[in-house]
Amino acid sequence: MAGSSRQSLPSWITAAAAATTTTRVDIEGINKEGSPKNEDSKSVPSASDFDLGFAERAFAAAGAAVLSAVIVNPLDVAKTRLQAQAAGVPYQGLCGTASFESNSMFPCVKSSSHAVPGSQQLCASECNRYKGALDVFNKVIRQEGIGRLWRGTNASLALAVPTVGIYMPCYDIFRNSMEEFTIQNCPALTPYVPLVAGAVARSISCITCYPVELARTRMQAFKETQAGVRPSGVWKTLIEVINPVGGTNNTQKLTVRSYRILWTGLGAQLARDVPFSAICWATLEPIRRQILALLGDEAGASHVLGANFSAGFVAGTLAAAATCPFDVAKTRRQIEKDPTRALNMTTTRTLLEMWRGGGIKGLFTGVGPRVARAGPSVGIVVSFYEVVKYTLHHRYQFTK
Repeated sequence: MAGSSRQSLPSWITAAAAATTTTRVDIEGINKEGSPKNEDSKSVPSASDFDLGFAERAFAAAGAAVLSAVIVNPLDVAKTRLQAQAAGVPYQGLCGTASFESNSMFPCVKSSSHAVPGSQQLCASECNRYKGALDVFNKVIRQEGIGRLWRGTNASLALAVPTVGIYMPCYDIFRNSMEEFTIQNCPALTPYVPLVAGAVARSISCITCYPVELARTRMQAFKETQAGVRPSGVWKTLIEVINPVGGTNNTQKLTVRSYRILWTGLGAQLARDVPFSAICWATLEPIRRQILALLGDEAGASHVLGANFSAGFVAGTLAAAATCPFDVAKTRRQIEKDPTRALNMTTTRTLLEMWRGGGIKGLFTGVGPRVARAGPSVGIVVSFYEVVKYTLHHRYQFTK
C-alpha cells in the first residue's frame, strides 16, 4: 500500500511529513539522509518500528512524559506564578512579627516603630512581588518550602497517561483514514495528513483531559496563606472550582453551568497547543536530519540520542517563545475565581486586555521560565522515547 511508508513514523511526530518526505532516522542510525535507499525500503517499516506494538510505544511516551514533568515542574511553577501575578493575583509575604532569634527564617524583614520590643514587622514591599524566575525560586523555598516547587506534579503525572492513551490511538486512526482518502482522491495533500491528524488528535486529548490541566494551573498559581494547612489536591481543587462556596460537602445543587467552568480557558489551551505542536515538529525534523547528516555514517546510538535532544531543545524553545501569549491568556482564564466572569471571558478579549495593560511585555510574561522549561522538556521526551524504544527493540532481537 502506498501509504504504508507512514506506518514507520512514530506516533509522536505530527508535522514532520509536512517538512519532508524522507524516511525517519531510527535509533540504530539506519535510513539516515544520504544513505542509499531503494524503492522497496520506503514501503518497509524499520525493524524497531515493526517489532514495537502500541503498548510499547505508549509505555515509552508515558515514561518520557513522566520524567519530563518531574524534572521541569519548578520552571512551570515559576512561569505560572509570574503570569498569575501579572493578572493581579496577590502574593503576600509572611506578614506578622518574629523575634530577632528567628529572623534567619525570613529573608524579608522590615523594622516598625509599632512593633513590640525584640521583634520586627515582616512583609516588606519586596516580599510581595516576584521579580523573575530566580526570585520565585528564592521566595517559594524560603516562605513555603522547597517542596512547593513541585506543586502540581501529581496533576502533571495524572495528565501524562490519559493524554498519551487518547492521543496516540486517535492520531493513528485519523492518519490512516485520511491517508487512504487523500491517496485515492488528492495525492498532493498526503504529506500534510500527519499535521492535520495530529492537530485533531491533540484537540481531542486536550478537551478530554482539560479539567486536570485546570487543576494543575490553580495548584501552582495559588499558595496557602495559613501556616500548617495542607494544600488542596487535584480532586479538592476541582470541587472548589465548580462549587467555591459550598466546598466538598455541598455538591447536590450543581448545574450544567457549574461544570462548564471546568473547561475555562480551553480555547486558549487549544490556541497554544496546536500551533506549538506544528512549530515544534516542523522545526525538530530538519534540525535533526542536518545534525545526523554532519555526523555521517559514523553516527552511533549516542550520537543519534544527542541529535534528538539538541533538535528537541531548539524546537521546543522556538515553539514555546512563539506561543507564549496564548499561554499567558490560558493562565489568566484558568485562575479567574469569579465564575460569572470566567465563563464570559474569551481568549481574544483576554489577549486585548493583556496588550492594553502591559503591551508586548504583558503578552510575554513568564516567557523566560516557559522557554527554559519547554526546551529541556521536548529534548527529554524525544530522547527518552528513543532510548526506551531502542531498549525494547534489542529485547525483541535477543528473544528471537
